[in-house]
Amino acid sequence: MPEEHSHTIMAVEELQAIIQRCQILEEADFKGEDFNLFQVAGQKCLEDGYAAQLLEVIQNEKNKVIIKNMGWNLISPLVRCIFMYKEDDDKREHCLRILDQLAQLCNPKELFLGLLEQIEQTSGEQVCQTVMLLLQPLQTVLLKLQNKKAYSVGLSLAMIMNQLTPLPVPYTKQQIQEDKLGLCRCCNAVVDFAQPFVNEVVKNMEKSSEYNNMELKEELIKFCMKSLKYPLLTAQVEQLEGIEEHPFRQFATEIIDILWNMGELIPLMFVHHKGKSPLWEDQEFAEMEQKNSADSLACLSYLIFVQHFGVKCFPVVFSPSYLLLCNMTHIEVLLKRTEESVLSKGLDLFESCLLRMEDNSLLHHYLEFRDFINVPQDLVKIMTLCPMEHMRKKSLNILQLFIDKFDTEGKYTLFRCLLKTSNHAGVEGYIIKNIKDQIHLASTEYDNIWFTGHHLISLLDLVLSLPEGAETDLLQNSDRIMASLNLLRYLVIKDCESDYQTGVWTTLGKIEQNFLKPLRVGLNMSKAHYEAEIKNKKENRKEAQSSNTVCSLTVSGEKMMPMTTGMQLQVLHSALFTFDLIESVLARVEELIEVKTKAVLDEKS
Repeated sequence: MPEEHSHTIMAVEELQAIIQRCQILEEADFKGEDFNLFQVAGQKCLEDGYAAQLLEVIQNEKNKVIIKNMGWNLISPLVRCIFMYKEDDDKREHCLRILDQLAQLCNPKELFLGLLEQIEQTSGEQVCQTVMLLLQPLQTVLLKLQNKKAYSVGLSLAMIMNQLTPLPVPYTKQQIQEDKLGLCRCCNAVVDFAQPFVNEVVKNMEKSSEYNNMELKEELIKFCMKSLKYPLLTAQVEQLEGIEEHPFRQFATEIIDILWNMGELIPLMFVHHKGKSPLWEDQEFAEMEQKNSADSLACLSYLIFVQHFGVKCFPVVFSPSYLLLCNMTHIEVLLKRTEESVLSKGLDLFESCLLRMEDNSLLHHYLEFRDFINVPQDLVKIMTLCPMEHMRKKSLNILQLFIDKFDTEGKYTLFRCLLKTSNHAGVEGYIIKNIKDQIHLASTEYDNIWFTGHHLISLLDLVLSLPEGAETDLLQNSDRIMASLNLLRYLVIKDCESDYQTGVWTTLGKIEQNFLKPLRVGLNMSKAHYEAEIKNKKENRKEAQSSNTVCSLTVSGEKMMPMTTGMQLQVLHSALFTFDLIESVLARVEELIEVKTKAVLDEKS
């Protein structure tokens, strides 16, 4: 007889011997040694391909007490063997049946800990496979537990979600279809796993004063909140062509259904600061919990207001401005993030809330809420710093939409705020163009006091000024300067026609002192400097050509590509062209002022 064969038969015989010895013992008399021997022999049977024999032993009615006490020890070798065999292998089928039998026969408490340990020990590519394999036995065991059921369900869900969280979330259509690590399937399997416990809570809702039921409900809410943060916050949940059953849309629907069925969806949407939140002694932990909850609630808002999940349950009594107010906290949370998948959700949520509103309908009082000042500032950061062009463009469009929704005083206040905080000439130029449009509108409206008279003069003090006087970097601030000059030109012409309605002539001395004179001085200095640079480069060109010299440029501490003299000259000529543009508009403004002043003097004389 070959040695290997005799070794295998020995493993089965050893198991039979231990079983026979334990059959005659009372449950209380089982010793630690018996447990060890049973585990070793059972493991050998599995590893040597004798799963069928082991299954027979487990199914034998006489061995019920032994399996109840000792069977959970086989979970670890059993899981290893299941992954070792191919899908169509009979031995794998035997192992799966053993797992099912253990779930039915073992002591629930012991098996629960054994299954949880297996999930905790798994990592990398095997996480989803292991979780999906053990969900059914874990559910069977939890449904049998009498004591600490809520705690055990919560522990299971937390352990599963913690194991899934490090896995990358499939984002593109191809990644979702491939589902390489099985995350899409696994998430939906976890919801199915939780369903009986949700049904139990819903069934007992009338008797919800029962402490155990409340505990179970809270554990399920925690699971939903975790699911909203991962994977749904970073997942692609828009309808994708060619994917009929989008796994993350399915998952989102299930999570929102759970919250709705347990009566928690509307409270979560509108009660941001529930009195129930625990007072953690550890401040750092408390802040972490608050941040996690903020991410989850922001994702929930996106799913409801943008993707319309659960919208059938949603009351239609809220005004668009109230919905915007409720969502501003969530929008701010999403816009603070840099990942495209999260940032785009923030922009979509903001846009969706604004599109529900009529233009000019948002009252200026809303700007007293911190979020209404912070969010446009976040938009400015995206517009100026985000590396993705489509995001920058979308942010700009949404900022304009936000401006359009405010009443006149709101627009006025918002313009002042953005001019003071944006620190970006392009954005300031954009705001100044908006101010010009509002001034034009005010000339056609009888009761618009915010863009005429003393309010406008106060705003012009902010607009028609140079940050560092004549020393201001005109190139860096060219967008703002051009927009300011165009506005001033418009005002000078407008006031000639409309009998001083804007009040610009009353403050002309101040404008000349703070803006026009330093601008003229700055222009002359800048042009002289750049012309001298060009002359210098041209004189040195022959030298540079003979030695083939290139110059490297440093911008914001980062070295740029080396530049040839020709490239440097191009940059310098481009700067001069900008100065010429500024000068041409400045000259036109000065000419208009001179003509008007002369006309006034002639009238007086």
